[in-house]
Amino acid sequence: MAKKPKKQQQSGGTPATVALTSAGVDFTVHAYDHDPGHPSYGEEAAEAMGVSPDRVFKTLVADVDGALTVAVVPVAGSLDLKALASAVGGKRAAMADPALAERTTGYVRGGISPLGQRKRLPTVLDASATAHPTICVSAGRRGLEVELAPADLATLTGAVLAPIGRG
Repeated sequence: MAKKPKKQQQSGGTPATVALTSAGVDFTVHAYDHDPGHPSYGEEAAEAMGVSPDRVFKTLVADVDGALTVAVVPVAGSLDLKALASAVGGKRAAMADPALAERTTGYVRGGISPLGQRKRLPTVLDASATAHPTICVSAGRRGLEVELAPADLATLTGAVLAPIGRG
């Protein structure tokens, strides 16, 4: 039986797009010109792509009881650190040191993808993602997003679904 054709990957793919291609997951790459002066990476992505900020998710790295954990939440809101800790069975959570997050994931701040990270970290995807047929997350660099089904993202990252975002 023939395999389903994969989406074409942009040349100079990132570890995130390579992971998606290897997994045979349907995804769409959205590229835009990143403005270093924009105050929010996620809001910039939503505006540039013409997509509702509820469908564009940011990838944040937090420290939960001494263990780095990835939180994927809509750019329209913020991360509830207490809910994140609870979702992974922890007690306390705080945002991780940005330099440590970059070293551990292999991505730069504003371009951290939940996919294709250097070291696979526990991941929690905000439950609101399931309200959409597709969501957008960073493809691994500023100005590059991937659109995919939330279920595919959860499967590939081993994510727990939990209400960790605050609107």
